[in-house]
Amino acid sequence: MKEKTLKKEEMFLSQYACKSKDTIGRLRKEEPCPMRTDFQRDKDRIIHCKAFRRLKNKTQVFFSPEGDHYRTRLTHTLTVSQVARGIARALSLNEDLTEAIALGHDLGHTPFGHSGERILNKLNPNGFEHNVQSGRVVDILENDGLGLNLTREVVDGIINHKLKCSPITLEGKAVSLADRIAYINHDIDDAIVGGFITKDDIPKHLSEVLGETSRERINTMLFSIQRESDGKDKVEMEKGIAEATMELRTFMFERVYNDKTFRTEETRADRMITALYEYYMKTPDALPDFYRNRLDKDGIDTVLSDYISGMSDVYAVKTFTEIFIPKNWKN
Repeated sequence: MKEKTLKKEEMFLSQYACKSKDTIGRLRKEEPCPMRTDFQRDKDRIIHCKAFRRLKNKTQVFFSPEGDHYRTRLTHTLTVSQVARGIARALSLNEDLTEAIALGHDLGHTPFGHSGERILNKLNPNGFEHNVQSGRVVDILENDGLGLNLTREVVDGIINHKLKCSPITLEGKAVSLADRIAYINHDIDDAIVGGFITKDDIPKHLSEVLGETSRERINTMLFSIQRESDGKDKVEMEKGIAEATMELRTFMFERVYNDKTFRTEETRADRMITALYEYYMKTPDALPDFYRNRLDKDGIDTVLSDYISGMSDVYAVKTFTEIFIPKNWKN
Protein backbone atom coordinates (compact mmCIF):
# COMPACT_ATOMS: atom_id res chain seq x y z
CA MET A 1 0.00 0.00 0.00
CA LYS A 2 2.78 2.43 0.91
CA GLU A 3 4.68 1.73 -2.31
CA LYS A 4 1.53 2.35 -4.34
CA THR A 5 1.10 5.71 -2.64
CA LEU A 6 4.71 6.69 -3.31
CA LYS A 7 4.37 5.72 -6.98
CA LYS A 8 1.14 7.70 -7.33
CA GLU A 9 2.86 10.73 -5.86
CA GLU A 10 5.65 10.48 -8.43
CA MET A 11 3.19 10.05 -11.27
CA PHE A 12 0.50 12.59 -10.41
CA LEU A 13 1.75 15.26 -8.01
CA SER A 14 2.98 18.64 -9.19
CA GLN A 15 6.69 19.22 -9.48
CA TYR A 16 6.21 21.80 -6.71
CA ALA A 17 4.47 19.41 -4.31
CA CYS A 18 6.25 18.00 -1.26
CA LYS A 19 6.48 14.26 -1.88
CA SER A 20 6.54 11.84 1.02
CA LYS A 21 9.89 10.36 0.04
CA ASP A 22 11.49 13.82 0.25
CA THR A 23 10.51 14.61 3.82
CA ILE A 24 13.12 16.29 5.99
CA GLY A 25 12.27 13.71 8.62
CA ARG A 26 11.53 13.73 12.33
CA LEU A 27 13.42 15.02 15.35
CA ARG A 28 13.90 11.42 16.48
CA LYS A 29 14.42 8.65 13.94
CA GLU A 30 11.81 5.89 13.86
CA GLU A 31 11.29 2.69 11.99
CA PRO A 32 9.13 3.54 8.95
CA CYS A 33 5.60 2.20 8.82
CA PRO A 34 5.21 -0.53 6.17
CA MET A 35 1.70 0.66 5.22
CA ARG A 36 1.62 4.43 5.68
CA THR A 37 3.79 7.27 4.44
CA ASP A 38 5.26 9.59 7.07
CA PHE A 39 2.63 12.25 6.37
CA GLN A 40 -0.21 9.73 6.66
CA ARG A 41 1.27 8.59 9.94
CA ASP A 42 1.40 12.17 11.20
CA LYS A 43 -2.26 12.71 10.37
CA ASP A 44 -3.22 9.64 12.40
CA ARG A 45 -1.13 10.75 15.37
CA ILE A 46 -2.79 14.15 15.43
CA ILE A 47 -6.32 12.74 15.24
CA HIS A 48 -5.64 10.38 18.15
CA CYS A 49 -3.95 12.92 20.45
CA LYS A 50 -5.61 14.46 23.51
CA ALA A 51 -5.23 18.05 22.32
CA PHE A 52 -7.28 17.24 19.21
CA ARG A 53 -10.13 15.83 21.29
CA ARG A 54 -10.21 18.94 23.49
CA LEU A 55 -10.98 21.13 20.47
CA LYS A 56 -14.62 20.05 20.60
CA ASN A 57 -15.13 22.17 23.73
CA LYS A 58 -13.12 25.21 22.70
CA THR A 59 -14.71 28.41 21.40
CA GLN A 60 -14.37 29.39 17.77
CA VAL A 61 -16.03 32.82 18.01
CA PHE A 62 -19.18 32.54 20.13
CA PHE A 63 -18.70 31.82 23.85
CA SER A 64 -20.87 28.96 25.17
CA PRO A 65 -23.59 29.32 22.51
CA GLU A 66 -27.01 27.88 23.28
CA GLY A 67 -27.48 26.36 19.85
CA ASP A 68 -25.99 23.09 18.62
CA HIS A 69 -25.04 24.42 15.20
CA TYR A 70 -22.47 27.08 16.07
CA ARG A 71 -18.92 26.23 15.11
CA THR A 72 -16.38 25.10 17.69
CA ARG A 73 -12.62 24.96 17.32
CA LEU A 74 -13.01 21.31 16.26
CA THR A 75 -15.58 21.94 13.54
CA HIS A 76 -13.45 24.84 12.32
CA THR A 77 -10.45 22.51 12.12
CA LEU A 78 -12.41 19.95 10.11
CA THR A 79 -13.63 22.66 7.74
CA VAL A 80 -10.09 23.94 7.23
CA SER A 81 -8.99 20.38 6.49
CA GLN A 82 -11.65 19.95 3.81
CA VAL A 83 -11.00 23.31 2.17
CA ALA A 84 -7.23 22.76 2.26
CA ARG A 85 -7.56 19.32 0.69
CA GLY A 86 -9.69 20.86 -2.04
CA ILE A 87 -6.91 23.33 -2.78
CA ALA A 88 -4.27 20.58 -2.71
CA ARG A 89 -6.31 18.41 -5.07
CA ALA A 90 -6.86 21.26 -7.51
CA LEU A 91 -3.13 22.07 -7.59
CA SER A 92 -1.88 18.45 -7.47
CA LEU A 93 -0.21 18.96 -4.10
CA ASN A 94 0.28 16.34 -1.38
CA GLU A 95 -3.14 15.89 0.24
CA ASP A 96 -1.81 13.82 3.14
CA LEU A 97 0.67 16.50 4.16
CA THR A 98 -1.98 19.19 3.70
CA GLU A 99 -4.48 17.33 5.85
CA ALA A 100 -1.98 16.65 8.63
CA ILE A 101 -1.07 20.35 8.85
CA ALA A 102 -4.72 21.40 8.81
CA LEU A 103 -5.75 18.95 11.54
CA GLY A 104 -2.92 20.14 13.79
CA HIS A 105 -2.93 23.87 13.10
CA ASP A 106 -5.03 24.90 16.14
CA LEU A 107 -3.99 22.28 18.72
CA GLY A 108 -2.42 24.99 20.88
CA HIS A 109 -5.40 27.32 20.80
CA THR A 110 -6.69 28.72 24.06
CA PRO A 111 -10.13 28.42 25.61
CA PHE A 112 -12.47 31.30 24.66
CA GLY A 113 -11.06 31.71 21.17
CA HIS A 114 -8.79 34.59 20.24
CA SER A 115 -9.88 36.40 23.40
CA GLY A 116 -8.07 33.75 25.43
CA GLU A 117 -5.03 34.15 23.20
CA ARG A 118 -4.93 37.91 23.74
CA ILE A 119 -5.28 37.47 27.49
CA LEU A 120 -2.45 34.94 27.78
CA ASN A 121 -0.28 37.09 25.53
CA LYS A 122 -0.80 39.94 28.01
CA LEU A 123 -0.15 37.81 31.10
CA ASN A 124 2.94 35.95 29.89
CA PRO A 125 6.02 38.24 29.78
CA ASN A 126 7.34 36.05 26.94
CA GLY A 127 4.14 36.55 24.93
CA PHE A 128 1.78 33.90 23.60
CA GLU A 129 0.70 32.95 20.07
CA HIS A 130 -1.54 29.98 19.44
CA ASN A 131 0.33 28.88 16.31
CA VAL A 132 3.64 28.70 18.18
CA GLN A 133 1.88 26.91 21.03
CA SER A 134 0.48 24.37 18.55
CA GLY A 135 4.04 23.54 17.59
CA ARG A 136 4.93 23.17 21.25
CA VAL A 137 1.98 20.82 21.76
CA VAL A 138 3.07 18.42 19.01
CA ASP A 139 6.79 18.64 19.73
CA ILE A 140 6.80 18.59 23.54
CA LEU A 141 3.54 18.42 25.48
CA GLU A 142 1.63 15.54 23.92
CA ASN A 143 2.34 11.91 24.78
CA ASP A 144 3.29 12.70 28.39
CA GLY A 145 6.05 15.09 27.40
CA LEU A 146 7.52 13.06 24.54
CA GLY A 147 5.64 14.90 21.80
CA LEU A 148 4.22 13.32 18.67
CA ASN A 149 7.56 13.39 16.81
CA LEU A 150 5.97 14.66 13.61
CA THR A 151 7.81 15.37 10.38
CA ARG A 152 9.32 18.83 10.14
CA GLU A 153 7.11 19.78 7.18
CA VAL A 154 3.98 19.21 9.25
CA VAL A 155 5.32 21.11 12.25
CA ASP A 156 6.46 23.98 10.02
CA GLY A 157 3.01 24.23 8.45
CA ILE A 158 1.35 24.20 11.88
CA ILE A 159 3.57 26.93 13.31
CA ASN A 160 3.40 29.09 10.18
CA HIS A 161 -0.29 28.93 9.31
CA LYS A 162 -1.06 32.52 10.36
CA LEU A 163 -1.42 35.27 7.77
CA LYS A 164 1.88 36.93 8.68
CA CYS A 165 3.91 33.70 8.37
CA SER A 166 5.54 31.89 5.43
CA PRO A 167 5.47 28.07 5.43
CA ILE A 168 8.24 26.20 3.62
CA THR A 169 5.84 24.02 1.59
CA LEU A 170 3.00 24.85 -0.76
CA GLU A 171 0.90 22.49 1.30
CA GLY A 172 1.50 24.72 4.33
CA LYS A 173 0.50 27.74 2.26
CA ALA A 174 -2.68 25.95 1.20
CA VAL A 175 -3.62 25.42 4.85
CA SER A 176 -2.90 29.06 5.72
CA LEU A 177 -5.19 30.23 2.94
CA ALA A 178 -7.82 27.58 3.76
CA ASP A 179 -7.86 28.75 7.39
CA ARG A 180 -8.75 32.28 6.26
CA ILE A 181 -11.37 31.08 3.78
CA ALA A 182 -12.97 28.82 6.38
CA TYR A 183 -13.20 31.21 9.32
CA ILE A 184 -14.39 34.19 7.28
CA ASN A 185 -17.24 32.23 5.74
CA HIS A 186 -18.42 30.11 8.63
CA ASP A 187 -18.12 33.04 11.04
CA ILE A 188 -20.46 34.97 8.73
CA ASP A 189 -22.98 32.14 8.98
CA ASP A 190 -22.72 32.04 12.79
CA ALA A 191 -22.96 35.83 13.04
CA ILE A 192 -26.16 35.82 10.98
CA VAL A 193 -27.65 33.05 13.12
CA GLY A 194 -26.62 34.94 16.25
CA GLY A 195 -28.29 38.14 15.04
CA PHE A 196 -25.10 40.22 14.87
CA ILE A 197 -25.48 40.91 11.17
CA THR A 198 -27.91 40.10 8.38
CA LYS A 199 -27.13 38.87 4.92
CA ASP A 200 -27.95 42.36 3.61
CA ASP A 201 -25.27 43.94 5.83
CA ILE A 202 -22.51 42.38 3.75
CA PRO A 203 -21.30 45.09 1.35
CA LYS A 204 -23.05 44.62 -1.98
CA HIS A 205 -19.90 45.04 -4.06
CA LEU A 206 -18.28 42.16 -2.14
CA SER A 207 -21.29 39.89 -2.71
CA GLU A 208 -21.18 40.74 -6.41
CA VAL A 209 -17.53 39.66 -6.60
CA LEU A 210 -17.50 36.72 -4.19
CA GLY A 211 -21.09 35.46 -4.06
CA GLU A 212 -24.20 35.72 -1.90
CA THR A 213 -23.74 32.59 0.22
CA SER A 214 -20.86 30.82 1.97
CA ARG A 215 -20.98 28.09 -0.63
CA GLU A 216 -20.73 30.58 -3.48
CA ARG A 217 -17.96 32.55 -1.79
CA ILE A 218 -15.88 29.47 -1.01
CA ASN A 219 -16.26 28.22 -4.58
CA THR A 220 -15.23 31.63 -5.94
CA MET A 221 -12.14 31.65 -3.75
CA LEU A 222 -11.13 28.07 -4.58
CA PHE A 223 -11.61 28.51 -8.34
CA SER A 224 -9.55 31.70 -8.13
CA ILE A 225 -6.70 29.84 -6.42
CA GLN A 226 -6.80 27.16 -9.10
CA ARG A 227 -6.70 29.68 -11.94
CA GLU A 228 -3.92 31.71 -10.36
CA SER A 229 -1.69 28.92 -9.04
CA ASP A 230 -2.10 25.72 -11.05
CA GLY A 231 1.27 24.58 -12.38
CA LYS A 232 3.10 27.35 -10.52
CA ASP A 233 5.25 27.55 -7.42
CA LYS A 234 2.66 29.41 -5.36
CA VAL A 235 -0.75 29.14 -3.70
CA GLU A 236 -2.57 32.45 -4.14
CA MET A 237 -5.88 33.93 -5.24
CA GLU A 238 -6.17 36.29 -8.17
CA LYS A 239 -5.58 39.90 -7.13
CA GLY A 240 -9.20 41.05 -7.33
CA ILE A 241 -10.57 38.07 -5.41
CA ALA A 242 -7.80 38.31 -2.80
CA GLU A 243 -8.56 41.98 -2.23
CA ALA A 244 -12.29 41.31 -1.89
CA THR A 245 -11.59 38.47 0.55
CA MET A 246 -9.43 40.68 2.74
CA GLU A 247 -12.05 43.44 2.62
CA LEU A 248 -14.66 40.90 3.76
CA ARG A 249 -12.31 39.91 6.60
CA THR A 250 -12.03 43.57 7.62
CA PHE A 251 -15.83 43.83 7.57
CA MET A 252 -16.04 40.89 9.99
CA PHE A 253 -13.58 42.50 12.40
CA GLU A 254 -15.51 45.77 12.36
CA ARG A 255 -19.03 44.32 12.64
CA VAL A 256 -18.58 41.05 14.53
CA TYR A 257 -15.22 40.32 16.17
CA ASN A 258 -15.04 43.82 17.74
CA ASP A 259 -18.72 43.96 18.68
CA LYS A 260 -19.38 45.18 22.23
CA THR A 261 -21.03 41.85 23.09
CA PHE A 262 -17.78 40.02 22.41
CA ARG A 263 -15.80 42.65 24.30
CA THR A 264 -18.06 42.15 27.33
CA GLU A 265 -17.54 38.40 27.20
CA GLU A 266 -13.80 38.90 26.74
CA THR A 267 -13.74 40.99 29.91
CA ARG A 268 -15.30 38.07 31.78
CA ALA A 269 -12.86 35.62 30.24
CA ASP A 270 -10.03 37.99 31.15
CA ARG A 271 -11.03 37.96 34.80
CA MET A 272 -11.25 34.18 34.83
CA ILE A 273 -7.98 33.44 33.04
CA THR A 274 -6.11 36.14 34.97
CA ALA A 275 -7.39 34.76 38.26
CA LEU A 276 -6.26 31.24 37.32
CA TYR A 277 -2.87 32.50 36.15
CA GLU A 278 -2.27 34.47 39.34
CA TYR A 279 -3.51 31.64 41.55
CA TYR A 280 -1.11 29.08 40.08
CA MET A 281 1.69 31.66 40.03
CA LYS A 282 1.33 31.94 43.82
CA THR A 283 0.59 28.24 44.43
CA PRO A 284 2.44 26.22 41.74
CA ASP A 285 2.18 23.12 43.91
CA ALA A 286 -1.53 23.08 43.03
CA LEU A 287 -0.71 22.38 39.38
CA PRO A 288 -1.26 18.85 38.04
CA ASP A 289 1.82 16.63 38.35
CA PHE A 290 2.76 16.81 34.66
CA TYR A 291 2.95 20.60 34.66
CA ARG A 292 4.48 20.92 38.12
CA ASN A 293 7.29 18.58 37.04
CA ARG A 294 8.14 20.90 34.12
CA LEU A 295 8.60 24.03 36.24
CA ASP A 296 12.37 23.77 36.64
CA LYS A 297 12.92 23.08 32.95
CA ASP A 298 10.47 25.52 31.35
CA GLY A 299 9.80 28.23 33.93
CA ILE A 300 6.55 29.20 35.59
CA ASP A 301 5.17 31.47 32.84
CA THR A 302 5.64 28.88 30.09
CA VAL A 303 4.11 26.14 32.25
CA LEU A 304 1.10 28.27 33.14
CA SER A 305 0.55 29.10 29.48
CA ASP A 306 0.83 25.41 28.63
CA TYR A 307 -1.72 24.43 31.25
CA ILE A 308 -4.26 27.20 30.72
CA SER A 309 -4.09 27.19 26.91
CA GLY A 310 -4.71 23.45 26.98
CA MET A 311 -7.97 23.87 28.91
CA SER A 312 -11.29 23.60 27.16
CA ASP A 313 -13.84 26.32 27.89
CA VAL A 314 -15.74 23.87 30.09
CA TYR A 315 -12.67 22.81 32.03
CA ALA A 316 -11.53 26.41 32.56
CA VAL A 317 -14.92 27.34 34.04
CA LYS A 318 -14.93 24.18 36.17
CA THR A 319 -11.43 24.85 37.50
CA PHE A 320 -12.23 28.48 38.24
CA THR A 321 -15.41 27.45 40.05
CA GLU A 322 -13.64 24.85 42.18
CA ILE A 323 -10.96 27.32 43.23
CA PHE A 324 -12.89 30.57 43.70
CA ILE A 325 -16.61 29.85 44.16
CA PRO A 326 -17.75 28.87 47.67
CA LYS A 327 -19.32 25.44 47.93
CA ASN A 328 -22.52 24.55 49.77
CA TRP A 329 -22.10 23.24 53.29
CA LYS A 330 -22.75 19.55 53.73
CA ASN A 331 -23.93 17.83 56.90
